[in-house]
Amino acid sequence: MAPMDIPSPLTLSVNAETWPIQGSFAISRGAKTEAVVVVAELGDGKAGGRGECVPYARYGESVASVVAAIEAMREPLAGGLTREALQAAMPPGAARNALDCAFWDLAAKRGRQPVHALAGLPAPHALTTAFTISLAAPADMARAAAKAAGRALLKVKLGREGDGERIAAVRAAAPGAALIVDANEGWDMGNLAANLAACAEAGVVLIEQPLPEHEDAALAGMSRAIPICADESAHDRASLAALVGKYDAVNIKLDKAGGLTEALAMARDAERLGLRIMAGCMVATSLAMAPAMLVAQRAQFVDLDGPLLLARDRPHGLIYRDSLVEPPSPALWG
Repeated sequence: MAPMDIPSPLTLSVNAETWPIQGSFAISRGAKTEAVVVVAELGDGKAGGRGECVPYARYGESVASVVAAIEAMREPLAGGLTREALQAAMPPGAARNALDCAFWDLAAKRGRQPVHALAGLPAPHALTTAFTISLAAPADMARAAAKAAGRALLKVKLGREGDGERIAAVRAAAPGAALIVDANEGWDMGNLAANLAACAEAGVVLIEQPLPEHEDAALAGMSRAIPICADESAHDRASLAALVGKYDAVNIKLDKAGGLTEALAMARDAERLGLRIMAGCMVATSLAMAPAMLVAQRAQFVDLDGPLLLARDRPHGLIYRDSLVEPPSPALWG
């Protein structure tokens, strides 16, 4: 791994891009019809590397703030900033994710070997990914689930009044699919028990972030039939210790962790703490999914369907075959 951390002056390009979503994407906090991503590109005059991130307002990020944070690294990069030094130079978040993944891609292009080899990991293989059913009225969610009923794994967005009817409608429309539920902090102690019971009745295999982050202490020691996964309560490695006893699994997203470097370390620490791993994503193109595929290799649950929710993907995008997603080609990343 040492060659990729040899200091050298690097040029930087950063751009915001807008990608239309098929229909709309709705969770408990709202809906959107387009995905706005930020792409950072690093070059050394001979090779170039790219990384894509999604600014997330939930964590106080905006497109402008993320672009500004990346731009602030222009002078350090020209002065020889390395991927290793980047981890201390920037906090976890979307901006560092784009640069970290660009560093890995650049190293792969420089060394003419894949990122998994540079990182000392086995070659990645195809994985089963979830497909998201957006939050809507029960009948609308049932129609969406019926269209996706042939998929092995569906991720069902909940988090509003009437979620029991929603999950029952989805289960009836897709009787053969495994179901993950994501409440996006939308439940409270007043409806938690009823919603957990409805999920158990529907045979749900995992529930993500049922309570707001600041209220999740209530999960400590709680008996439940379904494993509960931290999402908004999980950020980088520093957040993991507080999850033990409250959660059974952790959703690792590169935009939260601040890049592939931290995400891989986070996965190792989560395993050591006895937490199962989910590899998740924001709604983005295949360029954002590609590095996450390496984290997903050690995950029990994979949710890397971002490009499937878009009206179109970028060239050389990931190949999806029904529920399977293939590792990226070098033309895309890594």
